[in-house]
Amino acid sequence: MLSLPIGLQLYSVRNEMETDFEGTLRQVKAMGYDGVEFAGLYGKEPAEIKRLCQEIGLVPVSAHVPFVELMSDPKGVISKYQEIGCMQVVIPYLTEEYRPGEARFQEVMDGARILGEVCRELGMKLAYHNHDFEFTKLDGEYALDILYREVPAGLLQTQLDTCWVNVGGENPADYVHKYQGRMPTLHLKDFVGSKSEHMYDLIGIDEGDVKKEDNAFELRPVGYGKQDFPAILEAAESCGVSWVIVEQDEPSMGKSPLECAKLSIDYLKTL
Repeated sequence: MLSLPIGLQLYSVRNEMETDFEGTLRQVKAMGYDGVEFAGLYGKEPAEIKRLCQEIGLVPVSAHVPFVELMSDPKGVISKYQEIGCMQVVIPYLTEEYRPGEARFQEVMDGARILGEVCRELGMKLAYHNHDFEFTKLDGEYALDILYREVPAGLLQTQLDTCWVNVGGENPADYVHKYQGRMPTLHLKDFVGSKSEHMYDLIGIDEGDVKKEDNAFELRPVGYGKQDFPAILEAAESCGVSWVIVEQDEPSMGKSPLECAKLSIDYLKTL
């Protein structure tokens, strides 16, 4: 039986959050989720969000905050999430100019040290959330591993996205073991198909002209795709993961985002 608490990355239900912030949080709690990970605050003040989470009974586990936003005012931005009660802030995605192989990737590593120091000062942790492009090799080594080698664990934790590890060509459970003790949160994401040209349109990233016939890759509720979640969760429980977080960037199977979130947690509760 799964013993780890389960959170939902609220990007999964972003339109619902925009329309009805409090009501959506209440629905997430009613499904059985223990906590949430934020992706934007929708104009709400930190104190209000903290109050709502306490009232509803959801733990504000962490937050995805864009790298450029974090670097614009490290202490000011991170302090907002400290006030909410988040234990960590996560760099969630890199635009092309900051990705491995580009000149500004070094800025990400340098910036992570700065942001990690601020998080440590505020009693929080900084983490990095991967996609598949970090599995580009630079001088024979994955860029993701370079990042974690160059920035010490005391400043940067890892938040593996199990879908993108798989798409990147590696076994998710093995990668959980690789970063044992450095992973307070782990993203659970399922999919069918394989790496395709326009798959990032499925995570809300506009990549221009999309060929609709390219349907090889599709995100799915947890347990409804190709991932081996029993193995992933066994690794998580043995490697010191504190929270597992469900994320589905776009709904599928004819279901709404909230219906997909319910399918995911219902599956996890069977394990």
